[in-house]
Amino acid sequence: MGNLSFSKLLMITNPPMITFFIFILLTLQHLFTIGVTSYKPVENFAVNCGFSGNSNSNSRNWTGDINSKIFSPVEPQSHHSVTPHSASVNSIPYGTARLSRFEFTYSFPVTDGQKFIRLHFFPASYLNFDRSNSLFSVRAGPYTLLKDFNASLTADNDNNPEETITREYCINVEPGQRLNLTFTPSPTHPDAYAFINGFEIVSMPTDLYYSKPYDQELRVVNQNLQMYQISNNTALETVYRINVGGAQIPPNKDTGMFRNWDDDVTYVDVERERSIAAGFALQLKNNGQNDSAPDAVYLTARTYGMNATSNYNLTWEFEVDSGFFYMVRLHFCEFEQQIQTTGQRVFQIFIADNLAERLADVIMWSGGNLIPVYKDYAVFMVSKASFKNLNLSIKLQRHPNEKLSDYDNVILNGIEIFKVNDSNGNLGGPNPDSTWQPLVPLSEPSGKSKKKKIVPIVLGVGSGILLLSVIGFLIFRRLNIAGKSSWGESKSSKTLESSLPSDLCRNFSVTEIRAATNNFDDVLVIGVGGFGNVYKGYIDEGTTPVAIKRLKPGSQQGAHEFKTEVEMLSQLRHLHLVSLIGYCNDSNEMILVYDFMACGTLRDHLYDSGNPPLSWKQRLEICLGAARGLNYLHTGLKHNIIHRDIKTTNILLDEKWVAKVSDFGLSKFGPIGMSRSHVSTVVKGSVGYLDPEYYKRQRLTLKSDVYSFGVVLLEVLCARQPVLRTVEKQQASLVQWVRKCHENGEIDQTVDPFLKGTITPECLNKYVDMAFNCLLDDGNQRPSMNDVVWGLEFAMQLQESMEGTVVSKTEVETKCKERALLKNITNDDDVESNVLFTSTDESSNRSKASKMSTGSSEDHSLVSRMVFSELLDPTKR
Repeated sequence: MGNLSFSKLLMITNPPMITFFIFILLTLQHLFTIGVTSYKPVENFAVNCGFSGNSNSNSRNWTGDINSKIFSPVEPQSHHSVTPHSASVNSIPYGTARLSRFEFTYSFPVTDGQKFIRLHFFPASYLNFDRSNSLFSVRAGPYTLLKDFNASLTADNDNNPEETITREYCINVEPGQRLNLTFTPSPTHPDAYAFINGFEIVSMPTDLYYSKPYDQELRVVNQNLQMYQISNNTALETVYRINVGGAQIPPNKDTGMFRNWDDDVTYVDVERERSIAAGFALQLKNNGQNDSAPDAVYLTARTYGMNATSNYNLTWEFEVDSGFFYMVRLHFCEFEQQIQTTGQRVFQIFIADNLAERLADVIMWSGGNLIPVYKDYAVFMVSKASFKNLNLSIKLQRHPNEKLSDYDNVILNGIEIFKVNDSNGNLGGPNPDSTWQPLVPLSEPSGKSKKKKIVPIVLGVGSGILLLSVIGFLIFRRLNIAGKSSWGESKSSKTLESSLPSDLCRNFSVTEIRAATNNFDDVLVIGVGGFGNVYKGYIDEGTTPVAIKRLKPGSQQGAHEFKTEVEMLSQLRHLHLVSLIGYCNDSNEMILVYDFMACGTLRDHLYDSGNPPLSWKQRLEICLGAARGLNYLHTGLKHNIIHRDIKTTNILLDEKWVAKVSDFGLSKFGPIGMSRSHVSTVVKGSVGYLDPEYYKRQRLTLKSDVYSFGVVLLEVLCARQPVLRTVEKQQASLVQWVRKCHENGEIDQTVDPFLKGTITPECLNKYVDMAFNCLLDDGNQRPSMNDVVWGLEFAMQLQESMEGTVVSKTEVETKCKERALLKNITNDDDVESNVLFTSTDESSNRSKASKMSTGSSEDHSLVSRMVFSELLDPTKR
């Protein structure tokens, strides 16, 4: 029995004793430090904010920030040093805080190199600072650590009884730089303030988490061809640091860097009996990982029960923010004495359900038993439905080939997960959703609600019938006046209500809208525009998420647009048009209620946001969907509709990334009758998207939408705004800049760098040709939206054809002959033109086809193949 490890003793012990042994071992782990504190940080600042003098907590010295010479806050008179009301947490540093409704900065003189930054928050109410108003951002040099961070929502969502929050970051400080921490209250919230209870700045060993200059790059596990490197110009946020199979390791038991290691009980999917192994009586031979983790991490682990039969032996689930790269570090150490050589324990590792290691062999990686080792991986986490958060899973599975391994179990000792800043230097994730419950409406969503409001007045005044009559008359008159002013004409909301189809558009009361938005809670604001705020709300007793657009209360601006959108959009239903659920025209409020579009606007995914960039095929599909929605407006109705405000912020994306055209406030019915080609109207729209012909002549046509859509096509390709005032003059206008580059044969210089190498030349040429056809100065020469739809479908086919999805040559030739016989056409060029365009003017079609189908005979052959591919497969259309 002398050859058995302690973990084996645990496995053969009866289950009731296991819990007792684990309890004793974990208690001993706290009493005795395994390993020594070997790393001595150059910088070791622990700052107790809002405090004067020095204090000590858990063998750590904390320095108060009042009158301290270690740092220099900016504008000290704008800050408050306070103690929280009825503080449930009195330990350092949560007993005091520094707060301000103005931006403030701490500046530290530090040596160059990589540092930990830890921020400590206790979101309590401080004097006249209500905890719910803590909404701020934190920057460290060029990096945004927290963005519009709501501390109280975060604490409440974590169900933390003490409501304390700690955030840890890793950044690199260049030589000669100071480390500046800047706290900025949110400018969108009038009562917002920033606060901090304490923070730490601690040096770390060089290249502890950063790639060494000549290290091999990390493979992105869900993008096999992509490699990733954690370079010095990268910032990291520690999302999780886990001691697998062991107890929590507090900061003072770390290797000198004051890191906290949590236990894994909360995160392990199923905690099986006998899954914990421990080797506390053993001594590590060589911790060669540069203080990467305490010895206690490497001397505890999880395996799985000897009789386990599940597919995945061990699974951990970690909630992370969507839209970021993550570095995953897994710590290993073989301490079971019977495993000494390569090949004895071989298993597989899956990260985010992607195979990360086909043949994981700890002995092979480390070089021997009791020698620690870690492995790093990168993974890009993004939700296709645009959820705020999703689960990053780590799964260890015994190898399916039993002959490869002597032991059919697995081992893992520790886990660290780091979020990597996005392309804008941002690490800030979204706040949790508010935990409020939608109120049950107190009145019905119709004119009946106004009558119910009078009932309490009748009961209250009793016999005052005469007074009640006067009050009723005044109320009626006021509502009538409000109806006139809200709609901008002499007509009440009841007139509008009766003119709308009740099965397509609901009339909400203000009470329902306030219940849906928690009384217009700023936390629920998801967009801000000239019209007013857009809120995420919940109707039908909280079961249905919706987008609620509210005109600024009391404003007469936009009343006509509000009326137009209600009357027009309530009667439109199409896959690629956003659906209007209802409206509210009550108590001088003008509110629109739409289907909630989970993925936001198209612009949100092109630039000036922290969202991951869209792939080229995603962009093509979105443009195609928006074009189909516009084509429906132009051709699918009894009276065609001109949208008049096509832009990327008015193209919304649902949870499946389906594009939907929105915002019909400026829309107009198109010209009626053969004798009219345009509508004369005052110029309205958005700068950069306006049709120059409409702008100069005030003549609005269907082709005005086509021009605006051409700008959208360039915006999607180049990922930049239509007008930039911060660049040199020749690049200020997107249209003029791209046109000039196109003329010079330099179109590739305008393409979004993320897309380079992913667009086939044939697809790019056709896409750009289509965009510039839309942007022709003469509206008569621009294609119809029907032509644009076909052109984009054609570009999609060209893209897919170069990815190996084109039909065989024999099949194409057969289909060509069939098509030629059907149409009595004797040459391929005529076939091509008839498929590409659907106009009744055959000669016009051939002219357009000849203009678009430029290039070699090989190009013509490819065009013909792709046309028939889409013609004979209805799904392609």
